[in-house]
Amino acid sequence: MDKMASNVKRLLCQVYNKAGSLILPGRQYSSDGRRLVTLIPGDGIGPEISAAVQKIFAASGAPIDWEEVDVTPVKGADGNFHLPKKVFDSMAVTKVGLKGPLATPVGKGHRSLNLALRKAFNLYANVRPCRSIEGFKTPYEDVDLVTIRENTEGEYSGIEHTIVDGVVQSIKLITEQASMRVAEYAFKYARDNNRSTVTAVHKANIMRMSDGLFLKCCRHVAENNKDIKFREMYLDTVCLNMVQDPTQFDVLVMPNLYGDILSDLCAGLIGGLGVTPSGNIGETGAIFESVHGTAPDIAGKDLANPTALLLSAVMMLRYMEMGTYASRIETAALSVIRDGKTLTGDLGGKSKCSQFTEEICRRLKESE
Repeated sequence: MDKMASNVKRLLCQVYNKAGSLILPGRQYSSDGRRLVTLIPGDGIGPEISAAVQKIFAASGAPIDWEEVDVTPVKGADGNFHLPKKVFDSMAVTKVGLKGPLATPVGKGHRSLNLALRKAFNLYANVRPCRSIEGFKTPYEDVDLVTIRENTEGEYSGIEHTIVDGVVQSIKLITEQASMRVAEYAFKYARDNNRSTVTAVHKANIMRMSDGLFLKCCRHVAENNKDIKFREMYLDTVCLNMVQDPTQFDVLVMPNLYGDILSDLCAGLIGGLGVTPSGNIGETGAIFESVHGTAPDIAGKDLANPTALLLSAVMMLRYMEMGTYASRIETAALSVIRDGKTLTGDLGGKSKCSQFTEEICRRLKESE
């Protein structure tokens, strides 16, 4: 029995990832040490940029195998639309996913697929690094900040009802459990990534109970993390200061709605959603994604920019403790942008997606 207990303990130690989340046994690793990842190509330009990422990963030698799944909702026996079972089966095994952009048709009977995925896998923290890219000129320089958004509640809890005709009430849900969890993640992220300051973004002066609870939780976590500087700031003040001088911010943590808005504002500082990576972190897994649209007007024309999805995949590699591969891919991609000779249209160039991808692959092979 002692030997059995020892083996169980050893196996459990082997299956904890960098974020401290339990990775359950399954097919995550093959016999040769390769890792299986769920791939959701998405809609519009999604399949093109997903294929570009796969090609770049292959050129880098990253030990990743992909399990491609379709997330088109299916109508269940209850008459409601649900995510396909294949998505749950795949994520139950891999615990890590990479997702291209998804479209949610208006009036088709199902909610946002992005929201559905976050809810389904309890991906409680949305992480968006925003860093200026050398060679891609914007009005702002030296931006290097991270927004961490509580991803499961707030105004996006979906609790709405009609009181009387013409009057609708939407309930903002803030819980101590979710607030503590995302605050703790923010401080851990800051420490793990050599960041010095966490700023809690709130409107507790107006929403004294809901945002007040969120702020109280952030303060409590800050007391237990004295090595990280803590600030608290009203949302409107953050927006004002952000457009004046974004370099004054480091890591920002905030409730759901504020994070949705502020993270896009921050993306605009560095050139837009086309160059901004994103990750959704849960207690037992994560999905990394490009947060831009599906761009149906250029789908299938080899004009898409895969940078956002590629940098999200780089985040994924670091989450999986494959930092060497992550750094090689990131260096190659950013060097192509810095040189400015092989860029897609949205980056100011005239190259096709395939040409941009091939140039990154060429540089990866040269760096071997």
